[in-house]
Amino acid sequence: MTVLTSLQVSAVLSYLIAIAVPALDAVFPVLPSETAIIALGVATAGSTDPRVALLVACCAVGAFLGDNLSYLLGRRFGPWAERRFFPGGKGARRRAWAERSLERFGMQLIVVCRFFPGGRTAVTLCCGLVGYPRRRFVFATALAGSIWAVYSFFLGRLGGKAFEDRPWAGFAVAFGVTIAVSGLVEVMRRIMRSREQSGRRHAGQVESDDPGQDQADRDHLHGGHPVAEEDHAGYGRPGGPDPGPDRVRGSDLELAQRDSQQGEAQQRACGEADCRP
Repeated sequence: MTVLTSLQVSAVLSYLIAIAVPALDAVFPVLPSETAIIALGVATAGSTDPRVALLVACCAVGAFLGDNLSYLLGRRFGPWAERRFFPGGKGARRRAWAERSLERFGMQLIVVCRFFPGGRTAVTLCCGLVGYPRRRFVFATALAGSIWAVYSFFLGRLGGKAFEDRPWAGFAVAFGVTIAVSGLVEVMRRIMRSREQSGRRHAGQVESDDPGQDQADRDHLHGGHPVAEEDHAGYGRPGGPDPGPDRVRGSDLELAQRDSQQGEAQQRACGEADCRP
């Protein structure tokens, strides 16, 4: 009880926690930033002090600072950050997922990544590593921090009001709701990743097929035949295939008849010369 009762809107400690814990949670994920903000909401559940809005704003500022600190680490200290936050094969898979998702969803991912485990650190660091546009990142993290702060704080306030005589029960219920929401988001992420992997495997199978393996069927469907097409392709060119007697048409027929008549005339002239004494 003493812990929750000490987190009031009049206490400086409340504002320090609201800023510091969400900010450091980006680079030290073990810090319970969401738990701390829910606790602040539970502790101030019965208060109507207008400074509650200031407390929520401090939570949003802390989340914004943490995201941009993570971006700065990835941008300025890329090799160290990659070794520190993406070690081994599991870390490489997390970074690959973050890069693919960032390329596909952009700012939407930066907002949503706050609601599934480990997503915030992976995505914000990856934004710095790949050089994601700074202005877009700042806008997305400002929006994400505001949504997250309002969601977590007022969820705690609802739990505190529902269990006014038992603040810890209200805290437990609010915290359970956040776990359920995070779990639902994680399940959706896994389903989308499974579909994406299945689509890539299918695309790889299609690309590996021989594009010419069904050429005979396509020729049949189009009413053609490869041998006939080759024969027509060479028709009329020097050295091309002989069109044959049954394929001679038009001027070619006249030329053939003229050559035949000249040959017969030469034969008759030669025969007359041989008959003369």
